[in-house]
Amino acid sequence: MTTRNYDAIVIGAGSIGVPATLRLAGKGLKVLCVDQFASAGQGSNKCAIGGVRPTHAAPAKMKLCLDSMDVFSHWEETWGDNLEWRQGGYVFVAYRPQEEAFLKERLLVQKKAGLDIDWLGRDDLLQVCPGLQEDGLLGGTLAPGDGSASPILSCQAFQRRASALGATFRFNERVTRILRRKDKVVGVRTGQGDYATGCVVNAAGAWARALARAGGLDAPVEPESHEGGITEAVAPFLGPMIVDLREAPGSENFYFYQHKTGQLVFCYSPKPAIPGTDRRETSDYLPRIARRMVDLMPKLANLKIRRTWRGLYPMTPDSAPIIGRSLELDGYLEAIGMCELGFMLGPGVGSLVARLATSELEPGDAAVLEDLSPYRAGVKGAWARVHGQKSCK
Repeated sequence: MTTRNYDAIVIGAGSIGVPATLRLAGKGLKVLCVDQFASAGQGSNKCAIGGVRPTHAAPAKMKLCLDSMDVFSHWEETWGDNLEWRQGGYVFVAYRPQEEAFLKERLLVQKKAGLDIDWLGRDDLLQVCPGLQEDGLLGGTLAPGDGSASPILSCQAFQRRASALGATFRFNERVTRILRRKDKVVGVRTGQGDYATGCVVNAAGAWARALARAGGLDAPVEPESHEGGITEAVAPFLGPMIVDLREAPGSENFYFYQHKTGQLVFCYSPKPAIPGTDRRETSDYLPRIARRMVDLMPKLANLKIRRTWRGLYPMTPDSAPIIGRSLELDGYLEAIGMCELGFMLGPGVGSLVARLATSELEPGDAAVLEDLSPYRAGVKGAWARVHGQKSCK
């Protein structure tokens, strides 16, 4: 059994782990990224539909997604990789007074934060999204700068850049134990050997809890199954991602957009939630979402579906990410529980993790880390601040 030394080891080569590896390597650290699957992005990353937007209500999510969008929108001109970035915008529609009130209330927070988003009345919204069901339409919010990118192409591009900076990736290896000496990380163990480090980053997504337990800890992350799908390609007719917040039997909202290839990509949030790690498609998903999509935009009725799939959302008790250092195990960092936002949060979270690991926080980071602390109320029962933690550098 061999032992190799690294400044930091990232567990999980997905939407969070690969950007974190990239940024750590960019800071001059010797980094290892380990993943149980055959290549980068083969867990939940490849199941994401690719939306990227900072138009949330929580300041921490806004900031991290703004950082991510800056990466996605400038990556091709900087590094030459086509991520299929498309700045088509996001539209949240309102057909009932309760959705209109909710969106306008959230709009006040978003405008105050400086986000590019506005309310459009019925007629103006139909100019942006011709084909929407007109009966009952009250209007909606439009964020024209929001967009989408390919999750798998992005993950692969980030991995190539990380490798060019000296990072090592090990695939088809499952971490079976986080090695510790008393209350300090000293390495990890896989079926292939031991790797020594004083800094481990848990970026294991839906498998974050199992990894935490391999270190004698726990993580309040429970996976849920969500399904998506894609249609045949047709001529461009739709600019923004469309989000409908209304509930229907089996789902609480749904969303879709037209990819730059001409295909429509779609998804919904099941209600009740489907806990567990089952990634097999179901027979009732397609009839339900197809009905909802055609009701919202009748001209979609003749589109042919090419395939559907099922992925996992790593959910937390308060539906917010968990990012921070462990108080129980020195050198153990968490970047877990991204819920439904892993892909769009990824580059922003990766950069934050690298700054946290090297004790090089920037203005604004402390507020984000406090909001997303592993010890915040409702997650592990109490607020806590980290004092005297050592840098990985």
